[in-house]
Amino acid sequence: MMPDRKEMPAARARTNPFRRRRPFAPLPPQEAKRQGAISALAFQLLGGRDPALTFLNGESAELRGRPIAIATLSDTGYALVEREIRSRAAETGERHVR
Repeated sequence: MMPDRKEMPAARARTNPFRRRRPFAPLPPQEAKRQGAISALAFQLLGGRDPALTFLNGESAELRGRPIAIATLSDTGYALVEREIRSRAAETGERHVR
């Protein structure tokens, strides 16, 4: 006795569940290093995760863009964002980390 076609499960294409599917290319090593360094500095000096993420991901009129993107692209951009983070930390009384 054969089950009705309605009752048969649909065949699924086999896929590898461990295969990475990235819609974008990974960052080059130097850009990844700058992004990690500026994130760590912001977390330390701006009072934790939430203030750091708010600053890094928000648009900055002083920097004319998103600080995380500016710092990631070049050493010059990194220096500009680092200076802004240290300036904000000094205004709020946070300690400077070298």
